[in-house]
Amino acid sequence: MACQELEALRLGLMNVLGTEDQSIRDHAEQELGDDLSGPIEALTEADSLAAIQRHLDAALVDLEEEIAEADPDTAEYDYMRGRLVAVRDAERAIGRLSEQGESLLDGLGEAHHHLHEAFPVDD
Repeated sequence: MACQELEALRLGLMNVLGTEDQSIRDHAEQELGDDLSGPIEALTEADSLAAIQRHLDAALVDLEEEIAEADPDTAEYDYMRGRLVAVRDAERAIGRLSEQGESLLDGLGEAHHHLHEAFPVDD
């Protein structure tokens, strides 16, 4: 059983961060296999944190539906529940990353403003 959501998320993050490690990419693609569709495929192709959040949310909905239809008396059910916990944790981490990025962006804007206050530019 593959953790499709997590491997797809890794590929999406590699896109966003510009990570070029081919061994990581190869491993993730091997885990995912050739049968990609829906939010998992979209997640592998994400090129922004906003896209990652959107596709990860859709993948979570699909996983929750899969769990709802599964037999709770099987090991597969327990595994899917574990995946759900891991993917929700990843979703929170991506949210924190987005918030930190926005905070950095705001801080750079403030620094720029303060720099111009300290050293006015004559037109």
